[in-house]
Amino acid sequence: MSNLKSTSEENRDSKKMNFIIIISDTLRRDHLSAYGNDWIHTENIQRFADKSLVFDRAYSASFPTVPMRRDVFTGAFTAAYTPWAPLTEIEPVLQQVLGNSYDYLSMMVTDETHILENGFHFDRGFDGFEWIRGQEGDRWKTSPRTTQFACNESKIRNPERLKRTHMRQRAHWRYERDTFPGRTSTRVCEWLEDNYKSTPFYLYVDFFDPHEPWDPPQWYVDMYDPDYDGQVIDYPKYTEWRKIMTERELKHTQALYAGEVTLLDRAVGKIFSKCEDLGLLENTMIILTTDHGFLLGEHGIIGKSLIGYKFRYCPLFEEINHIPLIIYHPDGIKGRTDALVQPPDFFPTITDIIDKPYLACNGTSFKDVLLGKKTSHREYAISAPYIRGQGIPATIIKDNWAAIFFSKISEKLASERVDKAVDGYKKIQAPWTDAKPVLFDLKKDPKQEQDVSHDHPELMAELKAQLVDYFDETGAEDDTLEFWQ
Repeated sequence: MSNLKSTSEENRDSKKMNFIIIISDTLRRDHLSAYGNDWIHTENIQRFADKSLVFDRAYSASFPTVPMRRDVFTGAFTAAYTPWAPLTEIEPVLQQVLGNSYDYLSMMVTDETHILENGFHFDRGFDGFEWIRGQEGDRWKTSPRTTQFACNESKIRNPERLKRTHMRQRAHWRYERDTFPGRTSTRVCEWLEDNYKSTPFYLYVDFFDPHEPWDPPQWYVDMYDPDYDGQVIDYPKYTEWRKIMTERELKHTQALYAGEVTLLDRAVGKIFSKCEDLGLLENTMIILTTDHGFLLGEHGIIGKSLIGYKFRYCPLFEEINHIPLIIYHPDGIKGRTDALVQPPDFFPTITDIIDKPYLACNGTSFKDVLLGKKTSHREYAISAPYIRGQGIPATIIKDNWAAIFFSKISEKLASERVDKAVDGYKKIQAPWTDAKPVLFDLKKDPKQEQDVSHDHPELMAELKAQLVDYFDETGAEDDTLEFWQ
């Protein structure tokens, strides 16, 4: 056998691997052609998937937005011990480990407001960061003074706040490049042009879209609902959808979301093309994923929680916790894998790729899956918001089963817990309305419509024990575990 290496292999040997992580907030896997969607335009993500490894069983871990980023940055299942909260100074983070120990240049480019606003400090450890201002509740522009929705404001979540923030920002848009994905992707490409020879580097990119408000350019909406002339509900209340909209309005809301997905596809396509033009596919691993999905009418809900006088976490159904994950590795296998992986696994996988295993976390490396040496990874996957509180949902996925359990509801908790999840604003957290354990056979019932828990009591006991053990292993305090035992 010849010992000669190809030019591309020699180039990779002479450099450490670069890493790019791209997170898109609230991106449903079933809205991508790479996961079987046949009506939404995601051609750029499809081309990326064609040269990458597509994970069919990737699941969220800590939920939602901020906790998921904390998982990625620390390699830990952080929902066991911390809520939606700022990044502390004592938590080891990926960018710091790569920079301090292995001489990586690191950069964050993001329009994800929640990880930077109000002292959340998720920029810690990066050599540089750029915050693309204006998303959702970011207090950036002060004009125009008055804005209005294209629907009855009773259908909108936090209408007064949004009129003073996001709607002022978008009043200045004229071209697609003015949108948040347009601005963020442009800045990412500029950074790559300036730094592509400064290897090794770690680039973290975070898009808030397709999170609502859903306001893509009209031509993307017209791809999916061209003749609509009714109310445009682009930032709906999180509630039972029939309480705030008609079936026709729901259909248009789904079209708005689809338009956002296509807008996002065009933006990340620019980044993929730039990487190719700069020759970075020779020595760069690229991860594309999301934090969670969204209920667009499924299970009778619009949203990912219920927000009224009190705040309630939804059960983490497949539409929410089953996430897209597509990874390009220059030497990795292409195609699809059934390996069960989660965001806390990214950190140890990246350090393992450069042969520097990182063990101070509870995520585990799936490097061997990427390189085709293994076909499986985790035995089960657990997804949950911060687990302290009453009636909190947690989902465990194992084989073809999805079980959803809830923490106990008890008068022992004297005070109500305040939660900032979803939007960063304080809300009184209340139990889910029907907090009883359920079990679904995902092979026979992928839409999770038939609870079969009563037919499988032994399996339910086994899954509950694994759930509680995992919470204990990942740092939950005793008085928190008490409500799960």
